[in-house]
Amino acid sequence: MGKRIAKKVLLIGWDAADWKVISPLMDAGHMPTLEKLVNGGVMGNFATLDPPLSPTLWTSIATGKRPYKHGIIGFTEPDPSGKGIRPAYITSRKVKAIWNIFNQHDMKSHVIGWWPSHPAEPINGTMVSNLYQRASKPLGEPWPMLDGTVHPAEKTEFYKKLRIHPGELTAAHILPFIPDAKNIDQEKDKRLGMLTKIIADCSTIHAAATYILENEEWDFLGVYYDAIDHFCHGFMKFHPPQMPMVPDDIYNLYKDVVISGYKYHDMMLERLLQLAGPDVTVMLISDHGFHPDHLRPIELPKEPAAPALEHSPYGIFVLNGPGIKKDERIYGASILDVTPTILTMYGLPIGADMDGNVLVNAFEEQIIPDKIDSWDDIPGNSGEHPKDKQEDPYAAAEAMEQLIELGYIERPSENIEKAIKSTVNENNYYLARSYMNGRKYNEAIEILTKLFEENPTTTRYGMRLAHAYQSINKVAETRDVLSKLKNVQHGRESISMRIMEGNLLLIENRPKDAMELFEQIEKDMPNVGRVNMQLGRCYLALKKWKKAEVAFVKELEYDPGNASAHHGLGVTFLRRKNYDEAIDCFLNAVGLTYFFPFAHYHLGEALYFLGEYERSAEAFEVCLKMAPGINKARQMLSTIYSEHLKNLRLRWITKQKFRITLKVIS
Repeated sequence: MGKRIAKKVLLIGWDAADWKVISPLMDAGHMPTLEKLVNGGVMGNFATLDPPLSPTLWTSIATGKRPYKHGIIGFTEPDPSGKGIRPAYITSRKVKAIWNIFNQHDMKSHVIGWWPSHPAEPINGTMVSNLYQRASKPLGEPWPMLDGTVHPAEKTEFYKKLRIHPGELTAAHILPFIPDAKNIDQEKDKRLGMLTKIIADCSTIHAAATYILENEEWDFLGVYYDAIDHFCHGFMKFHPPQMPMVPDDIYNLYKDVVISGYKYHDMMLERLLQLAGPDVTVMLISDHGFHPDHLRPIELPKEPAAPALEHSPYGIFVLNGPGIKKDERIYGASILDVTPTILTMYGLPIGADMDGNVLVNAFEEQIIPDKIDSWDDIPGNSGEHPKDKQEDPYAAAEAMEQLIELGYIERPSENIEKAIKSTVNENNYYLARSYMNGRKYNEAIEILTKLFEENPTTTRYGMRLAHAYQSINKVAETRDVLSKLKNVQHGRESISMRIMEGNLLLIENRPKDAMELFEQIEKDMPNVGRVNMQLGRCYLALKKWKKAEVAFVKELEYDPGNASAHHGLGVTFLRRKNYDEAIDCFLNAVGLTYFFPFAHYHLGEALYFLGEYERSAEAFEVCLKMAPGINKARQMLSTIYSEHLKNLRLRWITKQKFRITLKVIS
């Protein structure tokens, strides 16, 4: 056991919260509680995973593992009975969550609303599942609680009484969100009903969390609020600035909803912190962001999980408490880092099979995390369900309705066999994307090849397969898939296919041909995103530094969160010996996406030319840790240690021998 830093940890999840909305609100004084939390701790962007589906992401947060390891890979799954489909259940999770690990250390944990958490696990504490809050009956009719919603089961009747029905809300609850609600024709416009459901659901989760904080003993409490995500999916299209296709009257009705939703969360946060007490460590996170600006999609394709296209790749991260740095920013954090960091704060080792890292830069003291092979190998009472746990099909049916209402899934076909097959296909597609996100391209290719062969008209399966081949530089295979897609589309080439062909030309070291293709695409469709990014890469290859700079600047004007564009811009400065500007760009790149070996390499190069040899060596070492095959980084390190840091040369030689020994042993 390591040193325990945290006495208690309060983990708060705000699904889809985004700094691009929050920062202006804090600057205007509209989120004072969060601002105080940020100023007294550390904060940063939180990189999400692909695909950005909430049940898979929140399970990755709770386990520190990617979906292909933890087993929750979509919104729905085939029912074990083989007679239908159901929402993802906690019983499909294949590994321990953080509260299961705490259970084995006699710690008291409470988990409220986590997605997915039905049926509630029998942990040492209270678990209120994600099927708790949604009203299934009109006001005045009996509103039953499904079996498995609450653990311990004997507390079910009590938690029933804490629920809030949308029909109970009054004007005082609704007008802060829609000041002119009286002008809505509710026969034609159903958005007011949607809003009341979101507010009631959120308030119900908050009621359970605040009751536990006020009345129960606890070591860890995790509470998940999905309301910001729902506010955004329902009303972000009306958020300022006004989008061209939104009529003035509709815009004026609903423009305050998202902002008011964030303000409401700040008020709830204030109450949570009051009840938690001064000695608590608070971690506030989101699983992804939500585009509030020109990146909002104008329309969504008709495909499963299309609303996830409204998500942005960076959520929020705030950590505040004893032993945590004050008023500092953390770079390169990922949602996979939550569980390893919390385990370390409790003095517990992290699993070597976890995909995340400990955010050691958040701590005031130097922390060296302990490790074990896997928590899943540790015997003892973890509070997990027995493997043969049976679920309630009625619970599944009601949860399905919620997913259908939100637009995440289509209503299943009456043909059960067809519905099951469709669900399996989609989940395999998500699984392949997860493998690609984890750089396991061969595993993804195996899945996608079968999917595309069986569903040749589903172009997204084919495009994802082509992308997987392209990612490992298999040009012929990529072109073969593109040819098949072109045949399916009767000779037509989509913009995505043309862009991919340009990327293949770059792989083949034909930058001039690629440049001509991308310039033609830009001429044909000047508003297509990512073409400037591709043009910048062409200009870099052709050493047209100024043109490359212009292209990358345009890309960053379109998407400031594009780490590759920051890196490309940095290279243009580096090659023109503008080292300070280059360093700023490379730091922006690794701040957004920490696992970016070439950004670390070029950062090391720029620092070397400025004579900052120790920092340069650190950057090259990070590069080699991520990508040992980049021999240029090893050569630069050899030069630095032999010519500039001779007193540190022995340390580096020892490291190299150790790495060689490990390679021989493995």
